Amino acid sequence: MKKVIISLVVLAMMSACVNVEAPPEEEINVAETVMADDGLFVHISHGYDDPHRVLMALNMAVMMSEEKDVLVYIDITGVNFVLKDAEDIEYSHFPSAHTSISKLVEKEVPVMVCPGCLKAAGKSAEDVMEGVMIAEKDKFFDFTDGRILTIDY
Repeated sequence: MKKVIISLVVLAMMSACVNVEAPPEEEINVAETVMADDGLFVHISHGYDDPHRVLMALNMAVMMSEEKDVLVYIDITGVNFVLKDAEDIEYSHFPSAHTSISKLVEKEVPVMVCPGCLKAAGKSAEDVMEGVMIAEKDKFFDFTDGRILTIDY
């Protein structure tokens, strides 16, 4: 009997905490609602070992930058193809790596390289081609106002 009374008291206390009154409805004008554009974060971790993967990622970044905010982040072995003296990557029908990077830089799309991966490759910021930036974690979130969608290559 005690358990039943305790259960009823707990139930009464819980229902007293619940607001059963609906909040007043606000008029929403859909035409005035502005949705933030989503951004695309393109991660490239490969380089000369997989030219298809690299060029597909860069091609997607160029195409998507026509309508979306885009940031390209390059790490692991990918750092080698963004060096000043790097050999260009070509594969199939895709534009070359240097061509795509030039287009992205021209459109002011951030192309960033991992500083730790550069160091692991025995390179520094001075070795990186013009227009490619050293990655800063805060900029990962500042390139778009909407959600951040990721494509990983």
